[in-house]
Amino acid sequence: MAGMEHYRMALDPAILKLGNMTTNRHKFFRWTPRTARITFMYAVFVPVIFGIVAYKTDGKYNFRAKRKGDLVVEY
Repeated sequence: MAGMEHYRMALDPAILKLGNMTTNRHKFFRWTPRTARITFMYAVFVPVIFGIVAYKTDGKYNFRAKRKGDLVVEY
């Protein structure tokens, strides 16, 4: 064990800046057309698409007690 100060590392200024920016992001956030569009896509559009797909395929597939050669589709 060649020295007692092997745990010390030089701090990278870029990593420190990124950490500070991430911590204080809420202070500098601004609504723009781009951020509004992205928020709409993730908060409304994506769940609606998943809901439509789930509604259309509800009860269509049965994976329980299937054997080799049995169909998964119920109708």
